[in-house]
Amino acid sequence: MKKRYFWVILTGVVIGVAALALTALGNPGNMGFCIACFIRDTSGAMKLHTASVVQYVRPEIAGMILGAMIVSIFAKEFKPRGGSSPMTRFVIAAVVMTGALVFLGCPLRMMLRIGGGDLNALIGLVGFIGGIFVGTRWLRGGFSLRRAYPQSLAEGAVLPASYVILMILAAVVPSLFAASESGPGAMHAPVLISLVVGLVVGGLCQRSRFCTAAASRDAMLFNDFSMLWGFLAVIVTSIIGNLILGKFNLSFADQPVAHTDGLWNFLGMLLVGWGSVLLGGCPLRQLILAGEGNSDAAITIAGFAVGAAVCHNFGLASSTNGPTTNGMIAVIAGFVILTVIGLMNRERN
Repeated sequence: MKKRYFWVILTGVVIGVAALALTALGNPGNMGFCIACFIRDTSGAMKLHTASVVQYVRPEIAGMILGAMIVSIFAKEFKPRGGSSPMTRFVIAAVVMTGALVFLGCPLRMMLRIGGGDLNALIGLVGFIGGIFVGTRWLRGGFSLRRAYPQSLAEGAVLPASYVILMILAAVVPSLFAASESGPGAMHAPVLISLVVGLVVGGLCQRSRFCTAAASRDAMLFNDFSMLWGFLAVIVTSIIGNLILGKFNLSFADQPVAHTDGLWNFLGMLLVGWGSVLLGGCPLRQLILAGEGNSDAAITIAGFAVGAAVCHNFGLASSTNGPTTNGMIAVIAGFVILTVIGLMNRERN
């Protein structure tokens, strides 16, 4: 048990330090790590959406998947599995991405925003915990996406290999990709540093099983608070680092890449929390599972990517001015979709 606490807390501290470093080296404010934002930017670079300010192939995503893969191979935990309601997972992932882009960040960025003094993120945290609570009610009520089955090594390696190819193409033939000239997509740390940091964080997350949703889910279901310490470690490390660097700004207003609409910050993250529980892990955890060869997680990441493209192509994503009408409608629709999926996937004894 002590060893588990050590790895979880270490992972949280490293994520906090790494996020501060990446932000100092060029990533947008309070966005040293944001799985939703990074997948959105990569989708834009691949021209899946045309929002010119969020287009960049983020090396951190490839680094985290490959880091998890390398460590899982050495630990003999690279075990390809899949077939657990893949299309349902794809849809839930798109819904989760919608909630994240209405809030403007995934659960990990929510934590980093809190660490930077963004009070809007505290409202998002309340929504996120509320969504996890709703998700655990569905689990207790018999919700299941059913079992996964062993698959071939080739199947498990498809997504990591795809990201390797993507990074090579981005480096060798950059003209194939769109690239932002302004906005968040134009703000990034050096490629190699981002890739190495992603490798380290991915490897640590694989060892610790770090998951932002599991911090509250496990406490609610099993009275297991071990993951909560990692969650707190990210926030505390970020607060201390931002105070040292003079970047801590305790306020609702004037926060980087954020809006002040409390209701939709709350509802957006409530949707993310609920969907993450149904998926079996937050967006960060899905990257790590994909690195371990889980093809269901790979399908989930594809759902995130398509969801991000839909959000920007159809005006669902928020801006610093606040949520859009389309985004509000999409969040409400997301609640309906998750309810229908929940009802259709209940198993009774």
